Amino acid sequence: MISVNSSSIAALDERKRTQLVNSLLGFKPALLLGTRNQSGNTNLAMMTSITHLGASPPLIGIVFRPHTVPRHSLENILSTGSFTLNHVTSAMMKQAHQTSARYPEGESEFSATGLAETYSEFVHAPYVAESLISLGLSFRQQIPIVLNNTSLVIGEIEEIRFPKEAWHEDGYLDAEQSGSLCASGLDGYHTTERLARLPYAKTEGWPEKG
Repeated sequence: MISVNSSSIAALDERKRTQLVNSLLGFKPALLLGTRNQSGNTNLAMMTSITHLGASPPLIGIVFRPHTVPRHSLENILSTGSFTLNHVTSAMMKQAHQTSARYPEGESEFSATGLAETYSEFVHAPYVAESLISLGLSFRQQIPIVLNNTSLVIGEIEEIRFPKEAWHEDGYLDAEQSGSLCASGLDGYHTTERLARLPYAKTEGWPEKG
């Protein structure tokens, strides 16, 4: 067992420290953030710092790094109020990861990686055609995080696109059935294996596997 304190973490090489801290929470969603500016130019970015914030209304939060360099996705969200989140599958993994390269403004990651744009009447931003589960969202709030100059962007879900067979009768959406990947660190991608679905926990007894 290794114990690393805050001083040791701070003394690590920047890249090594970043990899370590990004790996600490284990598996995270691997999602492509699709946006389009007011001129119609599209942008696609790999994102893993994403979390569910609530179901009523349905809210999703994304943490953006400091806006000290151009953040095309963030700028597009703030100017148009629209974005999509698209699950990554094994078939599109390498293309999805490549979107994290710093392409110049005006060069779409869709074109650069060969992923296809598709659109809906409900949102301005592009979906990734190859993704089997996608969300269309409207911008609702940006909250600055002064501790590290990042920001939390909150979007409300306007549309959900997914295979009919992945939706269970009780409302559960089976991302594993659709081949969605998860991520660890900055460059690790994983398939999943569900062990069980457990019933609502009550104090009267322990749940049985479902």
